Amino acid sequence: MKFSVDRDVLADAVAWAARSLPIRPSVPVLVGLLLDADESGLVLSTFDYETSATATVSADVSEPGRALVSGRLLADICRSLPNKPVDLQLEGARVTLTCGAARFSLQTMPVEDYPTLPAMPSATGTVDSETFAHAVAQAVTAAGRDDMLPVLTGVRIEIDGSTISLLATDRFRLSQRELDWNPNSPDESAAALVPAKVLGDTAKSLTAGPEVTIALSHGGVGEGIIGFEGHADGGLRRTTTRLLDGEFPKVRSLFPSEHQTTALVDKAALVESVKRVSLVAERNTAVQLAFSDGVLTLDAGSGDEAQASESVEATIDGEDITTGFNPQFLLDGLGAIDEPVVKMAFTQASKPVVISGAVQEGGGDSGFRYLLMPRRLLS
Repeated sequence: MKFSVDRDVLADAVAWAARSLPIRPSVPVLVGLLLDADESGLVLSTFDYETSATATVSADVSEPGRALVSGRLLADICRSLPNKPVDLQLEGARVTLTCGAARFSLQTMPVEDYPTLPAMPSATGTVDSETFAHAVAQAVTAAGRDDMLPVLTGVRIEIDGSTISLLATDRFRLSQRELDWNPNSPDESAAALVPAKVLGDTAKSLTAGPEVTIALSHGGVGEGIIGFEGHADGGLRRTTTRLLDGEFPKVRSLFPSEHQTTALVDKAALVESVKRVSLVAERNTAVQLAFSDGVLTLDAGSGDEAQASESVEATIDGEDITTGFNPQFLLDGLGAIDEPVVKMAFTQASKPVVISGAVQEGGGDSGFRYLLMPRRLLS
């Protein structure tokens, strides 16, 4: 194997593929990054039996071949190289990398021990890359992080014709984001439970190109796998990941169809108030929110401990209501909303609040809703 490649193109592709390398691999060979060079260019791949990442770049290949080297070491080396063309050559059991006056020699690992990468399922449709990345970032806000409940560490992707819905919950909050996309079939219908961390990292890394292709198997090749593909300045990027097993809870019914009280509040003012008031909130205690007479009053702390109170203007429609929430969960939801004014909709104090962006008349639906369970208030 022998090829030459642009330094920036190689560094970007290696960094992208290496981001999926396992920290504690089940077998040593999984720390490797596979280099596969032929007349069509260079392909860099990583795979940990769950998630694969493949970057395809243009390269001047004089001798086709394959080599497996430490992915993180190669990424560190590429980041440090001068801005000159990179020459890479396989010599026996070592790979020699030359860039200007810099020269590195890396030990290879046995290619034959590396697992076969999973096949990419057939394309299901495409979506604008920036829109998709933002929607995923909103949805993963409510995803669980407890590995003891793996089904809640995923984001449920539901495809219904030209609409994608993203749902996530950790039992205390629930996020829902809907967006339009371009399905290959107008009556496309599918669902998948994707690990939230993989989905978030992948969507964020595929914004260089105009769109992302989503590939979800309906049986046969790629069963139980979802794939994402996009373009970068240096070439093609592709990720596949194994879907999570288990039944995602039926959460759509948790969003109430009617509300007794709604409040419109300036998002920036509310965020700053929650941050200040929560400074005196004991761990795992709520910040109280009282809505009355055009004012939202926030309180935290009790008894002989430190206390804080602050008021924010609010446009309130309906009955007065007093409730309380985990301040960090509340801030997470507010931070995921784009609009400058948030709408908080209640049925009663003991029921969840639905938080969304207040869209101006004629502006359509923001597509994002965040449902948050209340916390018991200290007496």
